[in-house]
Amino acid sequence: QNIGVVRPRTGYLEGLRQSLPDARIRVLPGVPRLLDALEAEPSAILGLLTGNLREGAQLKLDAAGIGFDRFVVGAFGSDHADRPELPAVAIRRAEERFGHRLGGKSVVIIGDTPRDIACGEHLGVRTIAVATGNYTREELSACGPDYVFETLEDTAAVWEAIFG
Repeated sequence: QNIGVVRPRTGYLEGLRQSLPDARIRVLPGVPRLLDALEAEPSAILGLLTGNLREGAQLKLDAAGIGFDRFVVGAFGSDHADRPELPAVAIRRAEERFGHRLGGKSVVIIGDTPRDIACGEHLGVRTIAVATGNYTREELSACGPDYVFETLEDTAAVWEAIFG
C-alpha cells in the first residue's frame, strides 16, 4: 500500500527554487521597519528561528527581499526535527559568537502560531504573538504569550514589548 512519498531535502529545495519566481510573496506589515530598527540597535542580536530547512529559509527570505544575511544567528528545522529544541540551538550559537550568556526574557521569540509561542516556553523566553497568520489574536492570547499584536506595524509598541 502506498502511504505517501517522502521527498528528499534536495527535492524540496529544487521545488522551492522553481516555484518562488512565480509566487506572490508579500512581506507582512511592519516587518521591514522593525527589522531595520533591530539591526540598528547595538544591543540586539537579530536571529531567525524556523522549522524550515536553513536553505529553504534563505530562499524564501531572499525572494521576499528581506535578505537572509541580516540574521546573524539562527536555528532551523535542519538543525533539529523537534521545534521546541530550536531556541536552545539559536541561543547556543549566539553565545558562542558573541561570548556572553543569553537567556530568560532577554531572548525574544516573535511568531504567528501556537507552536511558535510554545517553542521557547521551557526556556522562559519572552514571547510575542502576531496575528498575521492563520490564528486570531484571541487564539494566540490563549497560548499565554507575553504580548499579542494584530500586526507588527506599530514599531514603537513592538519595540517596547521587546526591550521594555
